[in-house]
Amino acid sequence: MMTVTFLLFLLLILWSIPSTHYRSKFRKIVYQTEDWKINIRPLFKKEILALFGNMYPENDTYLKTRNFYRIYLAVYLVLFLIYQIVKSRS
Repeated sequence: MMTVTFLLFLLLILWSIPSTHYRSKFRKIVYQTEDWKINIRPLFKKEILALFGNMYPENDTYLKTRNFYRIYLAVYLVLFLIYQIVKSRS
């Protein structure tokens, strides 16, 4: 029988699968490039500022992608916190 901890862990794994796609899409907008190397470069400052700020207020694609990515990361954080709480209690 699967435990709640295992199910939450599995849910975390499944939720993380599309994260590379979403992050890549967001980074390409933020750094204004289509170069695939943007995915392997450790450039964080501009990305963080764009995530929590409003770097391109006139760009609808940026705004929609940023808002979706924020929600995606918030759900990921909530799942992780729930997992940690359940794991510490078992």
